Amino acid sequence: MTGKTLVVGIFIIATVIIGIMFVAFGQVTVRKLRKNPITKNALGAEFLSGWNIINVAQTLAFPRSWSRKLEQSPIGSMYANSDLLYENTNKFDRFLGAVFYWPFITFGLSGAFLVLLNALGVFD
Repeated sequence: MTGKTLVVGIFIIATVIIGIMFVAFGQVTVRKLRKNPITKNALGAEFLSGWNIINVAQTLAFPRSWSRKLEQSPIGSMYANSDLLYENTNKFDRFLGAVFYWPFITFGLSGAFLVLLNALGVFD
């Protein structure tokens, strides 16, 4: 087994696990927030189906000061309202959001970086 095969295998396994966490976080936390009339319109912009799952996870994973700074920016309407989310979620929801969001971002950016390195011929 070559190193390239091992890296691709790890990324495939990680992608499947992150996909399962995406669905679990959406079913456990975001579904509850969508049903709540107070938080229904506070989940941020949804460009694609399921995008608000990522918005909510980002808000719960980031420190509150970062979330508030993003909300006050000119494009703040794209982000979820951190005050409402923190009032309507428990510690398990916040933990689940962070456990989903950080591997999602880490493996997504790492995968894009590996594609770029492969295109530049680093692995030949």
